[in-house]
Amino acid sequence: MVAKLKLYLDLIRWNRPAGWLLLLWPTLSALWVAAGGFPGWHLIGVFTLGTILMRSAGCCINDVADRDFDKHVKRTANRPVTSGRIGTREALAVGAVLALMAFGLVLTTHTAAVQWSFAALAVTMIYPYSKRFVSMPQAVLGVAFSFGIPMAFAAVQGQVPLLAWGLLLGNLFWVLAYDTEYAMVDRDDDLLIGMKTSAITLGRHDVSAIMGFYGAYLLIWAVLLQADQQGPWFWAAWAVSAGQVVWHYFLIRERSREGCFKAFRLNHWLGFSVFVGVVLSHL
Repeated sequence: MVAKLKLYLDLIRWNRPAGWLLLLWPTLSALWVAAGGFPGWHLIGVFTLGTILMRSAGCCINDVADRDFDKHVKRTANRPVTSGRIGTREALAVGAVLALMAFGLVLTTHTAAVQWSFAALAVTMIYPYSKRFVSMPQAVLGVAFSFGIPMAFAAVQGQVPLLAWGLLLGNLFWVLAYDTEYAMVDRDDDLLIGMKTSAITLGRHDVSAIMGFYGAYLLIWAVLLQADQQGPWFWAAWAVSAGQVVWHYFLIRERSREGCFKAFRLNHWLGFSVFVGVVLSHL
């Protein structure tokens, strides 16, 4: 049982929390914006635990969908499903249980959030297969990884206003930035197996495009959050975020596997900085 538990933890990337942190910070930011300040411990708990559960469920679905591709990629060849240590049905069963647990949490919130949760699940299931047909599947991932934003508004306000969709659009650019960095790590392997990624589609324009994606993210959120009306602490947080973007440029400009992977892994700090800016704007 201990060995099986270790396999399940490996399946859901428990030792790599950066994945769910990338989901968590924009979701918590949306909760603060929707509530106009502190949203309450209940919603914070629901969305924090729900984010971890849904990211874990997504890993199960993704590994089953990519099992025949992952064996040809250095970084993913030893994943539990790809290596045969966990069967596809077992992995999907684990994912289903995790998704149901997340749904149970959503049921404690507003009916509108429950309704939108089905759309969130649909996008989560579509993404792994988009890499076969869409030239920039990172855009599909951007929708999946940003859906906590409308969910947060639905849970707080019982509706999803235009502001929520604007924030989702801005966050989508952030996902495009960091997941393109991620795709740059596997570009050589993906070219050999015929996988479609933004790193391949963008080609030699990848680094400049990533910088543009980061800029669009920070600009859209600043405009929507009415940055011109915020105080110096808000701008300090935004300056820290912008500084990290500059740092990422120096990490990825040579396109080395190590530099690109490091930039990807550290993106949750950029999201945290933006979250701090949002919290400070509502003090």
